[in-house]
Amino acid sequence: MKLTIIGCAGSFPGPDSPSSCYLVEAPFEGRTYRLVLDLGNGALGALQRHIDLRELDAVAVSHLHADHCFDLAGYYVVSRYHPDGALERLPLFAPPGAARFLAVAYGPEPDPGILDHFACHDWQDGETVQLGPFRVTVALMDHPVEGYAMRIETGDHVLCYSGDTGPCEALNELAAGADLFLCEASFVESKVNPPHLHLTGAEAGEAARAAGVRRLLLTHIPPWTDRAEVEADAKTTWDGPLDLVTSDATYEL
Repeated sequence: MKLTIIGCAGSFPGPDSPSSCYLVEAPFEGRTYRLVLDLGNGALGALQRHIDLRELDAVAVSHLHADHCFDLAGYYVVSRYHPDGALERLPLFAPPGAARFLAVAYGPEPDPGILDHFACHDWQDGETVQLGPFRVTVALMDHPVEGYAMRIETGDHVLCYSGDTGPCEALNELAAGADLFLCEASFVESKVNPPHLHLTGAEAGEAARAAGVRRLLLTHIPPWTDRAEVEADAKTTWDGPLDLVTSDATYEL
């Protein structure tokens, strides 16, 4: 399994990174299977540094906030108007209502429009789906909109992606024993933070320790937040391998 960080800026694109987007690849039936986790605003361009968009096999969306899904509208343009011909419908796994949400985000257009270019599947809490070589299990998180963390397994390797969430036991359980724990850390301990929204670095570290993961990757840090402070917070609760991810970084299992 190979993880490439396409975008990791929290809440909106920053000067050094698009919003949330992560490319996960693994061998499958004599080729490479390519799954994208989230496709936030600004990510579609950066994704093309790593793959031809025609090579994308599926997209799994954690929740329907702009910084996690809005560039699906851009992908629709590629899918419909590619000079080599329209692409096959892209499997899209997302919270319920994603199809109509994207149709509204793209703008008025005769039906079926954007809906005809995605094969949509609604996440259900606790379900597991097989996507090529990946066994993907989701769990409902603590966020203002319906949002899911994802556990991606292939062979004996495990990646867990938190999506956006406040502290919750469901995240600790889903991440149990993961080789890589890609976890949001949007807040800092020095501020008064709203509940049920995001994690601090310290809370991400607590989740990593509770889950017994091997390596913690912090992501979704807003451009206005001091990354050094997030890292320092995380080190108060986690003493294992730690990275603050950056766009274009890769990790292999």
